[in-house]
Amino acid sequence: MYRRLRSIPSMISSRFGRPDNHFVKIWKGVMEAIAGTEKDFTTGKLSKAIFLLAIPMILEMIMESVFAVVDIFFVSKLGAGAVATVGITESLMTIVYSLAAGLSVATTALVSRRIGEKNPEGASVAAVQAILAGISISLVISIPGILYAPDILKLMGASEQIIQSYSMYTTIMLGANVIIMLLFIINAVFRSAGDAAISMRVLWLANIINIVLDPCLIFGWGPFPEMGVTGAAVATNIGRGLAIVYQFYLLFKGKKRVKIKRRHLNVDFGVMKKLIRLSLGGVGQSLIATSSWIGMVRIISVFGDQVMAGYTIAIRIVLFSILPSWGLANAGATLVGQNLGAKKPQRAERAVWLTGFLNMAFMGIIAVFLIIFPGFFIRLFIDDPIVIASGTDCLRILGYGYVFYALGMVMVHALNGAGDTTTPTFINLFCFWLFEIPLAYGLALPFGLEEKGVYIAILAAESAMTLAAVLIFRRGRWKTREV
Repeated sequence: MYRRLRSIPSMISSRFGRPDNHFVKIWKGVMEAIAGTEKDFTTGKLSKAIFLLAIPMILEMIMESVFAVVDIFFVSKLGAGAVATVGITESLMTIVYSLAAGLSVATTALVSRRIGEKNPEGASVAAVQAILAGISISLVISIPGILYAPDILKLMGASEQIIQSYSMYTTIMLGANVIIMLLFIINAVFRSAGDAAISMRVLWLANIINIVLDPCLIFGWGPFPEMGVTGAAVATNIGRGLAIVYQFYLLFKGKKRVKIKRRHLNVDFGVMKKLIRLSLGGVGQSLIATSSWIGMVRIISVFGDQVMAGYTIAIRIVLFSILPSWGLANAGATLVGQNLGAKKPQRAERAVWLTGFLNMAFMGIIAVFLIIFPGFFIRLFIDDPIVIASGTDCLRILGYGYVFYALGMVMVHALNGAGDTTTPTFINLFCFWLFEIPLAYGLALPFGLEEKGVYIAILAAESAMTLAAVLIFRRGRWKTREV
């Protein structure tokens, strides 16, 4: 398949004459990025380095965002209660995502720095310590998730119908959280080593299986049982579970930069100490940011299942639109870590600004569509007027902040890639807990703006986070960070 794609410029040349040289170069670059590359990203043109890293990372995130939308598309056919269940569970799963993301931040900082130092053995050791930490943490979440899912839903303000009919979805998602944990951590290993194409293929495998199984298990197509919203959880975990099997195969049997051997399968207390220190900041900032969504959900749940469903659909669409830009931000973080390891801080700084401006351009284009046509996107999923009205308000209001989100996303990733996970934690603490949640409550309830007040608070908090991250990045202390 790859050879056929690479031959496209030659086919165009034979039929229509010589293609433009720029087109040929871009096409070859895209194919090189998708196939994977062993290039040294601490030398050469920064624009090409960003291109080679960002293309597979963006494609990886596009598939993840496609799944987020497809998943809620099928679930929405079961009604507002099923959609609200997914929304509440996703807000709970943000704790898992934040822990996995925090460990991924530490993994990226350590592995990318070791790769920049030309120390692949150290990168392999760091990878094993991250995997061991992820498995240990996931077990602590699985047990209460399996035993007390209905009680947790009740605490989150779920209706009695949701608790009685749909709690198995929450049980499965929380109980199998180790799958998400490992998927995040191991993909961070590949990305930070510069093997972004591997991470892309892993996530594509996981989500294609998810998309195929989703309708089969939700609606009982063919020989599959009809499981309703529970089927969505089963499909997700089967797809991602098989992807983890592929990840481990590549780590133990593959021929990439990071290779795990039997000698690495021990606890290295020195490396584990560094990993935990970095993870605390990474987990802290992610937990603060994502758990604030639980606060948002709790406030919105006051206005009923239909408003909650509109919010849930809108947030899935937002994820669909911004996840590719996370790919660009991840590319920036990898370049920061590798170039600091190679003692090239100025090159690392240039990489961040270039990545940031590219991300702003991309997100600005997306914002135009969400601001002008928000109702169109919500109607693709559901035909309930109250749900549509709530989702439309959410998309339009959040769309106004997209350009700010784009730059802030890159800046925070850059600080993390440099090993400074503490500063973003304090930024998130102020912006999301001390600012966003009180503002959302005040605007929604005392000031009577209802769910619109929550959406305005999200916009304000994300914009404040971006301003703070830019100011701190410009001070430059991250350039001297040791990991």
